[in-house]
Amino acid sequence: MINCIAVDDEPLALELLEDNISKLPYLKLVGSFDNGIEAMKAVQEQKIDLIFLDIQMPGLTGLQLIQSLTVKPMIILITAYEKYALEGFNLEVTDYLVKPVSLERFIKACNKAKELFDLRNQPTSAKQSPGYFFVNVEYSMVKVAMDDIVFIEGLKDYIKIHLHSSSKAIVTRMAMKTIEEQLPSGKFIRIHKSYIVSVAFITAVKKTSVFIGNNELPVSDNYKESVLAITGRL
Repeated sequence: MINCIAVDDEPLALELLEDNISKLPYLKLVGSFDNGIEAMKAVQEQKIDLIFLDIQMPGLTGLQLIQSLTVKPMIILITAYEKYALEGFNLEVTDYLVKPVSLERFIKACNKAKELFDLRNQPTSAKQSPGYFFVNVEYSMVKVAMDDIVFIEGLKDYIKIHLHSSSKAIVTRMAMKTIEEQLPSGKFIRIHKSYIVSVAFITAVKKTSVFIGNNELPVSDNYKESVLAITGRL
C-alpha cells in the first residue's frame, strides 16, 4: 500500500484529487492539505511514500516544498502551468500533470509511481540480482537491462548509459555513485570518476585506458589496481 497525501490550495481541486485517489486500491490517502507548511509537517512526522502536489500556493510553493525536504517521497506535480515542467524534471518528480487532468492520465501517473514503489521495495534477495533497473527519462520510467549496458558516462548531474542494443544512449539525471550502487560489482568496474564499464564488453586494457569496441576510455590512478585485477596481472 502506498501512503500518500494531497496538497492543493483550491478546495474543488483538492476534492477532485481525493476522489481520484480513492479509485485506486493501492493508494492510501493519509492526509489532505491546502498549504505547503502543513504538508511539510506531515512528511516529517509520518511515512509518506507519494505526494500529489500543486505548485502555485500561497506561502510555501510546491517547488519550495520539494526543495525543503531532505528525504523526498515520490512526487506527482499537478498544476495549471506547463512552464514549470523543466524545473519539475530537475527536481526528479515522478510525473507532471497539467490541469484539467483526465482520470486516464491520472491513473497512468499513479501506475508509474506504483512501478517505482514496487521496485524500491523488493525483498532483499530480489534486489541482489534483478537483471534490470528503471531510470527516469522525460517523465517515463525506462527499463534498462544490465546485460545490455556497455559503459556509463558521467556528465555532471546526469549520466549517459551506452547500450549494446541501441546506438542511442539513455540520458538521465542521476549521480554516478547512485548508479554504481545498483550494478553488480563482478560485472561492472569503475575506471574513472566519469566512467563505469561492463567487464563483458572490454576488448583490451592498457595502463591508462580501457577499450570498449572502438571507444578508448581513460583509467585514472585511483582505479588502476581494479582494472589490472580483472586481467589477472595484479
